[in-house]
Amino acid sequence: MKITRLAAGVGVVAVGAMVLAGCTPPRESEVIEGTSITVAWNDFYYALNDGLADTNATANAVVNYMAKSGFWHYNADSELVKDTDFGTYEVVEEDPLTVKYTVNEGVKWTDGTAVDGADLLLIWTAFTTHRQDGEGTADEETGELTGQTGTFWNTGATEGYGLDNVTEVPELGDDNRSLTFTYDNFYVDWELAFSGPGISTHGTVMLAYPDEYKEGDEQKAKDDFVKAVQDNDLEWLAPVSEAFNQDYKFSSGTPDNPLQLLSNGPYTITEVNATDGYTTLTANPDFTWGPSPKYESITVRVIPDMQAQITALENGEISIASGQPTADIAALLGAGVEGVEYSGSPEGTYEHIDLQVGNGGPFDPATYGGDEEKALKVRQAFLKIIPRQEILEKLIQPLQPDAELRNSQIFLPGTDGAEAAAEVNGYAEMTEPDVEGAKALLAEAGVTNPTVRFLFSNTNERRKQEFLLIQPYAAEAGFNLVDSSRQDWSNALSAATTEYDAALFGWQSTSTAVGESAANYQTTGLNNFYGWSNEELDGLFDKLSSSSDPDEQTDLRVQAEEIVGAQAWSVPIFQFPGITAWSDQTEGVVPGFLSPTYFWNFWDWKPVDAAAE
Repeated sequence: MKITRLAAGVGVVAVGAMVLAGCTPPRESEVIEGTSITVAWNDFYYALNDGLADTNATANAVVNYMAKSGFWHYNADSELVKDTDFGTYEVVEEDPLTVKYTVNEGVKWTDGTAVDGADLLLIWTAFTTHRQDGEGTADEETGELTGQTGTFWNTGATEGYGLDNVTEVPELGDDNRSLTFTYDNFYVDWELAFSGPGISTHGTVMLAYPDEYKEGDEQKAKDDFVKAVQDNDLEWLAPVSEAFNQDYKFSSGTPDNPLQLLSNGPYTITEVNATDGYTTLTANPDFTWGPSPKYESITVRVIPDMQAQITALENGEISIASGQPTADIAALLGAGVEGVEYSGSPEGTYEHIDLQVGNGGPFDPATYGGDEEKALKVRQAFLKIIPRQEILEKLIQPLQPDAELRNSQIFLPGTDGAEAAAEVNGYAEMTEPDVEGAKALLAEAGVTNPTVRFLFSNTNERRKQEFLLIQPYAAEAGFNLVDSSRQDWSNALSAATTEYDAALFGWQSTSTAVGESAANYQTTGLNNFYGWSNEELDGLFDKLSSSSDPDEQTDLRVQAEEIVGAQAWSVPIFQFPGITAWSDQTEGVVPGFLSPTYFWNFWDWKPVDAAAE
């Protein structure tokens, strides 16, 4: 599951660092005819539009990254790289904050239609609340959007946050190649608001109105969309929003309508095989607005188990494997495997436990007639019995001997604010299980033998081991810890909140945004599945989003961390150790910390034979 989070790496991630790229004229294709590569990922691809509440998954993001292009990307050092072959952006006025985005001439979708300001306008329309009057309904088991009323964009847009701070319709210019955003207030993460248009406006309109727009009507579709947005014509926009939400999902396989696979990047998605678990991309012959890939085709094959990935790599079935290793895998690779190279380092994901406070369970004040203090003591008691150090020593340090406990939910270890946060959130004191302390808190609360349904992935061996390490301490303290693991745990987080009380999983980072944690801890946050709500905390994140002072930003996040710790909603445990292994016949593989992990420089991958020529 992909969640937009800031997560730790080795030392300090270069937050805000920037590198310029693409400063040369558009390149000639460097695709090597007849070449192909198969790489592994641990889950199925199923959606081109990965910006939705029910498609926001890393399995989608890593594939789509190769089929899309935009204004920037992250390199292996988590530095923001401007992709000026695609286009440019600049602050044209600081008060009010005004940002102009311009797409270069010649950038186009795979049907030949220009990428322009209308495509950027779709981003604003879908990721704000200003062009919405409906609501959606979701499947209770899967969390998938099953229906909607009126105009509804399933992006989790929050009033007053992010692009929602742009109240007025952005202004088109430069022959419709540019779009200028004027923010009502300064927005701290304006540069990371979006990287580029991943979904075409004309394709979405034509999918929404198949009888009104045919081939050749692409520009008319764009013009009509722009007019509807400018006129706030929600009746006309309603089918467009539904197409945006539903028509880019491919759980059944490759779609028949080519509009559903329109892309603007180095590759096009040519096959989605849901049965056999692979997705194939083919080099876009018209792509010139960025670094050229070398392989003619890339196939991403689903192999959930890391050991099975390594076996497939040894057998020559795949060329790149990546995932969470076991001690056996680390030992095997460390001893040397013929024809295989590897790199081990922390990933941009950290393990943690979250508690439900709004489902009628043991951590919900409603269970005790609204007694918030009683529910707080039960939560505090449960977090006291988590054997964080034991989990680290038994499961993580055999893979990464220098691994340490993570003691912040918001800050990277080693970055400004991390130490200050650890001094106020209480996690540094939660190293060893405090069974007696937990018993005392339950006694003070007057709660006996509370049952805690514990959600985690039933296909993840390490999480099974973590559960078994926690269980005896829970029992000794008086908790009845129930295994509620399931394969669809990520959907259950939001769609089955009455079926679990605590959840063990990892937050994966996709950017270095200062205000990312708001999505997790604000009352209306997209990733707040638990009923967490604190008025003071909401105010801190609101203030953070409009702060331009780095010292104030750090101070506000430390204050937020203190409140999160005091509420006993969650506890961090460790940063994920990761291993990327690849065939020595493939050159250019460099693991990345942030999502999309090792895919970040796919254009550099090439056969060693070709590299030697």
